[in-house]
Amino acid sequence: MDKKIYNFSAGPAMLPEEVLQKVKKSFLNWNKIGASIIEISHRSPEFHIIIQNAEQYLRELLSISDEYAILFCQGGARGQFSAIPMNLLNQLNCADYIDSGYWSYQAMLEAKKYCFPNHINVKKYVNGKVMILKMEKWLLHTHANYIHYCPNETIDGVAIHEEPNFKDKIIIGDFSSSLLSRNINVNKYDLIYASAQKNLGPAGITIVIIKKKILKYSNPYIPSILNYKNIFASHSMFNTPVTFSWYVISLVLQWVKKKGGINFFEKLNYKKSKLLYQTIDNSNFYFNTVHPNNRSHMNVTFYLKDQNLNHLFLSKANESGLIFLKGHKVIGGFRASIYNAMPLSGVKKLTAFMKDFEYKFR
Repeated sequence: MDKKIYNFSAGPAMLPEEVLQKVKKSFLNWNKIGASIIEISHRSPEFHIIIQNAEQYLRELLSISDEYAILFCQGGARGQFSAIPMNLLNQLNCADYIDSGYWSYQAMLEAKKYCFPNHINVKKYVNGKVMILKMEKWLLHTHANYIHYCPNETIDGVAIHEEPNFKDKIIIGDFSSSLLSRNINVNKYDLIYASAQKNLGPAGITIVIIKKKILKYSNPYIPSILNYKNIFASHSMFNTPVTFSWYVISLVLQWVKKKGGINFFEKLNYKKSKLLYQTIDNSNFYFNTVHPNNRSHMNVTFYLKDQNLNHLFLSKANESGLIFLKGHKVIGGFRASIYNAMPLSGVKKLTAFMKDFEYKFR
């Protein structure tokens, strides 16, 4: 029996064991310089190599052209909820905010402080399951300055697999829980942002991929730490960055490249999620509330039909080495986050446990 512990946390999420072993080995004496990686200056030549590597790996993996700048920002994705409208709009401007779940709605609420967000609810229910309207049916505002949407809703387990094709619009995507998990065409977006603690590394850094031509937009009242022009000009080091997170991100990106790049992980993630959804759908004991067209390959949500068994399910799962499966407090139930670092063996162990639990307690 597989006695390994598998971490299904939505974030901070599990990191590749190979990366953790490398961090452990070099933590006290990084690169044999006699100091830890968390002790060296962010402006030192040694750390400059880490910065260069992280950006170069990311550009290669996502085919990011020189038309885009890559910023390493602080404040998490929530920081970008404020930074985006503050950088691109003024209080008289309108922006389209697509509501596909919890986090896209939170982004819209934050934007209300800085602009007039056009709230567009794209959720509908088909046979009791959440489905997302096709992009061609989104009721966009003619004069909106940009469109903001979230391709993967971590809490809801909802994904928008379609890519945008809106003309003459600034397109912004919150890829916090899906960047590096599948192929995307970066050229379809003007700004992509992703907090690190899902597929990229430890919490602390949010990556912003932004077209250089929109860096010209800037309002004088923006705090310097959120000002894209300022962050770009200072090479993401206006203030002391989260050096450890940046270092681990560079290792994770190197690991992704070594494993076969995004093509490899897209196939693997589809295989993992398919196995888990099949286990749920073939059961009269578990159920999922998302339409198959819009199911996330990163965050699989599910429920027990007999919710009196919820506590027992979690307890037995923990005993079996399947940890952090409790669903978000907003929607309850259970959630298995199966980011790139989660091996297929972890999902196989989870599905075997689910079948055994159903057999014993149905």
